[in-house]
Amino acid sequence: MALKNINPITTKAWSKLEEHFMNIKDVQMKQWFNEDEQRANRFTIKWDDFYVDYSKNRITQETIDLFLELAEEVDLQNAISKYFSGDKINKTENREVLHTALRAKETDKIFVDGKNIIPEIHQVKQKIKKFTKQIVDGKQKGFTGKPFTDIVNIGIGGSDLGPAMVVDALQYYKNHLTTHFVSNVDGDHVNEILKKLNPETTLFVIVSKTFTTQETLSNANTIKEWFLKSASKQDIAKHFVAVSTNIEDIKAFGIEEANIFTMWNWVGGRFSLWSAVGLSISLSVGYDNFKTLLAGAHKMDAHFKNEDFNTNIPVILAFISIWYNNFFKVESEAVIPYSQYLNQFATYLQQAIMESNGKSVDRNGETINYQTGTIIWGEPGTNSQHAFFQLIHQGTKLIPTDFIGFAKCLHNNKKHQDKLMSNFFAQTQALLNGKTKEEVISELNSFEATEENNKIIPFKVFEGNKPTNTIFIEKLTPESLGKLIAMYEHKIFVQGIIWNIFSYDQFGVELGKQLAGKILDEFNNTSNESHDSSTTSLLEYYKNLT
Repeated sequence: MALKNINPITTKAWSKLEEHFMNIKDVQMKQWFNEDEQRANRFTIKWDDFYVDYSKNRITQETIDLFLELAEEVDLQNAISKYFSGDKINKTENREVLHTALRAKETDKIFVDGKNIIPEIHQVKQKIKKFTKQIVDGKQKGFTGKPFTDIVNIGIGGSDLGPAMVVDALQYYKNHLTTHFVSNVDGDHVNEILKKLNPETTLFVIVSKTFTTQETLSNANTIKEWFLKSASKQDIAKHFVAVSTNIEDIKAFGIEEANIFTMWNWVGGRFSLWSAVGLSISLSVGYDNFKTLLAGAHKMDAHFKNEDFNTNIPVILAFISIWYNNFFKVESEAVIPYSQYLNQFATYLQQAIMESNGKSVDRNGETINYQTGTIIWGEPGTNSQHAFFQLIHQGTKLIPTDFIGFAKCLHNNKKHQDKLMSNFFAQTQALLNGKTKEEVISELNSFEATEENNKIIPFKVFEGNKPTNTIFIEKLTPESLGKLIAMYEHKIFVQGIIWNIFSYDQFGVELGKQLAGKILDEFNNTSNESHDSSTTSLLEYYKNLT
């Protein structure tokens, strides 16, 4: 059965939210904290090793209650059931959305076209486990008999961003293998990676569901040519493996069928790191850590599926995001992890969130007259504090921000951790409270009162009332990372249901690719296309230079 088509702005709850918004939009959060000593406790969810404080948001209990009414009107609970059970909720592509099945228990049963898919998923996991052990232990060797030292993941989009982010995030847990990622079709990029590699000791993992993606195949063929300068065609089988569904083309490339890892159409690329797409993760940190990553995600799945909405982390975070996006007319959200290990986390979320919910037609195929997807950006703290926090604190834009922090560091340097976390806590406090004109004057008066000091007053005032979520986790482990990623996945789902859009297609990436193919044909003198005058001039300029 398909998802229901319910325009959110036609619901009773939406009308109530609009009225409620007008009543509280200018209220200072400080006032609510002063009036309610229990506010922080009432707007905090404590679950497992997660402590999610959403009290520093421009909301009241009535805000949450009205969103709970909205969730009931759009039948969110029924949608969640369809999400997990394997209904074809990706209606435009007639597919299920079952990345959650990839981390389900072996005893679970989830059916696609009448077949339980769990046994096949676990067969692939066993293949990943066996292959990982052979490579990591040095039992499977390269064409000159040397053990592997480097892994190169060749993919783009979901075949790159997820694995690259996780490998970076779990550096602490990595083994002796060095993992590289080649994604951009930029030839300079792939050649810089090749400079670091020894063909005798490098394993290449080509990740492409269809084995037709231009960027991935271009990079794979360039790497293959480089490899064959040192090895024979027969040696390709020892150094190249593939994650794909296109067995025929993979075998033609030279990869043995035994080294092909299966993918499924019911997994979207940007949610595929839990599948064999995560082979590079398993090779980098070991299969046990990969398995634990999946187990963490499964725990968050169970929380999202079973928890009441008023204490359900992904649901509450989705409500808050919609509140700012659709009522405050906020356009972007920042994600600031206070861990350098999560250096690529915001980049990963950009694809997951913006490719999913960047839609302008609803599930009826009709043009939407309300805002959907949000712009996601961010960098790790404290780097970000010395870069763009000026805009968040004193700029003219309202930018809700997720602060992600870990109580315990991994290298036991408590002095550094205390400094890091003091910034983590201080920033959300500063964004909440700001600094009034009176406080600035009081500070300046502690020095000599001069005309110059008086002139500086307006520049030192901080408006405050800037919203934040604090996602506080005990420690960065494979399990907690799995929970964190899955949390944002389910937030995306809730937003898509309420906005009445299909979150799991991505037709928006196709048009540019199609036009690029035609232009490439022009470069090769196999076609002559008509363009607008700007594009025509740019192409002529490029041809003249090259």
